[in-house]
This record gives sequence, C-alpha cells and structure tokens, in this order.
Amino acid sequence: MAGKRLKAAYEGISAKNTVALEEAVKLIKGRAAAKFDETIEIAMNLNIDPRKADQALRGVVTLPHGTGKTMRVAVFARGAKADEAKAAGADVVGAEDLLEIVQGGKIEFDRCIATPDMMVLVGRLGKVLGPRGLMPNPKLGTVTTDVAAAVQAAKGGQVQFRAEKAGIVHAGVGKASFSEQALLENVQAFVGAINRNKPTGVKGTYIKKISLSSTMGPGVKVEIGALASA
Repeated sequence: MAGKRLKAAYEGISAKNTVALEEAVKLIKGRAAAKFDETIEIAMNLNIDPRKADQALRGVVTLPHGTGKTMRVAVFARGAKADEAKAAGADVVGAEDLLEIVQGGKIEFDRCIATPDMMVLVGRLGKVLGPRGLMPNPKLGTVTTDVAAAVQAAKGGQVQFRAEKAGIVHAGVGKASFSEQALLENVQAFVGAINRNKPTGVKGTYIKKISLSSTMGPGVKVEIGALASA
C-alpha cells in the first residue's frame, strides 16, 4: 500500500510543481526500483553564461557520505611521490609508461592526478584527457605535490563540477541505497559548494532550478528556498 501511495504522489507532481528537498529525496529513493543500486543525480540550472570568463564555474566538493561509486585513480608521478600514491591507494601509477598506455586508448580510471613536474609529460595527453574531463588541474587539486591527499580525497567522495554551455551543472550525489539523511546532507553539501563558488559576473537570481532523479527514474523539481543560501 505504501508503494502505491508513493507512486500516486509521484505521478501527481506535474512538470511545473516543486517539492521540498526532503520530499524529493523520499520520492526519488522510493521509486528507484532497478535491479542495480541506482545513482541519485542532481541537476542545477544556473543563471550564468560559462563562455564568459567572469561567469565560468568549476570546482570540487567532498560529499560527507561519499558518492557510493568506486573511483579508479591514476597518478603521474616518479620516485617517492609514486610510492606515496601507491600507498594511498592509487589504482594506476606511472610516468612515460602510463603515457603510452593512455595514448594507446586504454583509459581505465575516473580521476587523473599529477605532480607539477609531470605536467610537461601529461600536457601531451590534452586531446585525450581533456574531452573526458580527466586533465589534471591545479584549481581542482589534481596537480599537486601532496598526491596521497589527492588520491584519498578522490577515493573518499570528492566530486568535481563544471557548468556546461547552457549553465547546467550536474553530478551524482549518492546511491539509492543511502539513507534519506545521507542523501539530504550530500545534496546540501553540493549546493553549498555551488553557492560558495558563485561567479563574480552573475547578475540577478543565481540558481534558477534544481532537480533530483535516479538513474532510471524521472526528475523531481526541488524548492530552492533555503538551498539558495546553503
């Protein structure tokens, strides 16, 4: 019966309606019925034009409860730094050998980290890693001498975000198996990061729309309200 009531409530929400974050999480979580653990995704429509330098948006945020996804991390480093990366749990570590592997089209990782001295080498992979959003970037903490911390952050639930041409930012903020409270806190952390990184060139309303969805389910629009200042 509870499932039928939830389904009815879900279907009663039109494309124009919005619901409180707590209700949205409950609806999305309750309707995630796939045989696999669906990812809960957030999409934010922002009043920005990323093509303009003062409205570009890119950054990272560590979700308090992680993403639920196993991140494979590659590190370009040599010597002691390579050893540190391996000890921290990096899945692939190398230099010229790793360069050849990537150039050959074998990209079996979700995050790429490099020490500063390796960027001359990694720069050759711009056309390969760039389109996939994998190019190391000092602003995102993926070009660093502290490779151990970077690997641990990537493995521990750090999410990178970047606004697309239409001002849309989206990311996975957990799994359907997470508790409602964990999903709430992850969403709040993500929206908070978007707010803190508000571009200087924004005029008027910054956040236009927020919606949540699961991998196989439709989206639910969330009331912005307090989230706008989270």
